[in-house]
Amino acid sequence: MNIKQSENKYFMRTYKRNDLVVKKAKGQFLWDDKGKKYLDFFSGISVCNLGHLNNAVVKAAKKQLDSYAHVSNLYYAPVQIELGEALSKKFDKVSGKTFLANSGAEANECAIKIARKFGYITGGRYEIIAFNNSFHGRTVMTLAATGQKKFHEYLNPLPEKFVFADFNDINSVKKLINKKTVAIMIEPVQGEGGINAADKSFLKELRSLCDKNNLLLIFDEIQSGIGRTGKFFAFENYGIKPDIVTLAKSLANGLPLGAAIAFGKAAEVFTYGDHGSTFGGNPVSCAAAFEVLKQLSPSFLKKSMQTAKYLRKKLEVLKKKRAIIKEIRGMGFMLGINLSIAGGDIVSYCLNKGLIINCTQDTVLRLLPALTITKKDVDNAVKIIDEALSKAAV
Repeated sequence: MNIKQSENKYFMRTYKRNDLVVKKAKGQFLWDDKGKKYLDFFSGISVCNLGHLNNAVVKAAKKQLDSYAHVSNLYYAPVQIELGEALSKKFDKVSGKTFLANSGAEANECAIKIARKFGYITGGRYEIIAFNNSFHGRTVMTLAATGQKKFHEYLNPLPEKFVFADFNDINSVKKLINKKTVAIMIEPVQGEGGINAADKSFLKELRSLCDKNNLLLIFDEIQSGIGRTGKFFAFENYGIKPDIVTLAKSLANGLPLGAAIAFGKAAEVFTYGDHGSTFGGNPVSCAAAFEVLKQLSPSFLKKSMQTAKYLRKKLEVLKKKRAIIKEIRGMGFMLGINLSIAGGDIVSYCLNKGLIINCTQDTVLRLLPALTITKKDVDNAVKIIDEALSKAAV
């Protein structure tokens, strides 16, 4: 029985996998079980931002594993506390506070619970405004906050009191605010929704609305955070700060870890017993994440974004060449190529030629390369994408 037959027999059918059996990975490359090399421009869905098996991250994780892997959150694990301090201070040096989870969905669950309790103690409010085309996770609660109905099929009734505004449309938000509204939840750059970046003026108006109405502003940066847009937090590109930000994916560069970080009034909502997680803040993952924070220095990100600008420029040139490209959008190393045709066959062609990319929303080629790629990698990737588009245009 081969690996595909075994998966069909023993696994629930939740993942429609590409025809690639990964044997090893290093840096920005993968190798399959036949020895073929692939340039990875997807990074495990924006997870391995520092490349696969980053030497220093692996060393930090192994060092912690030599001491212990788990002691439970009923006791102190120094590396966990150190990471929490570092994340809290990155968000707000005075009053930032962190909750560590296992995943992005868990981090968003935490943010939603903070908002709901904040609403309870400030007058019985509970309604949260989210956005059409958003994606916040696979749990029942985070799917309820997700503005894509295709994810709701067969799951109704979902948890109530999430309402949806239009992305980058402030009037649609204003119409939804009422005496029961407690928070606004948004991805500054929508990932699964098609790589849609929020307008700077729109996010500033959201911040103003929240301040005026005593609402919490929640930024889901599961995919856009931790350096992907050129700043550690994506919100730093906009000149505003949310009350809560959620992180995961690349936080531990391949090990499972999520975080909800709050400041001010949002940071003081929880008390003992309000929330918890058995594996949240696993010490090995925390050790890896602490090393990630060390590497994501301003100088590193500045250099990385020079390559990101080079990639964006090459894609804009490609757009002029290939009529089926409608738009290049996104920010930093979170880019989308919006096509006038379905992109599935293009993804398959690229995979066959040794390039890993993804398609979301049926027509948007999603590029999420490691922040460590080179201009040579960009040239190779764009060449393959160009070949794929030329075949599709015939």
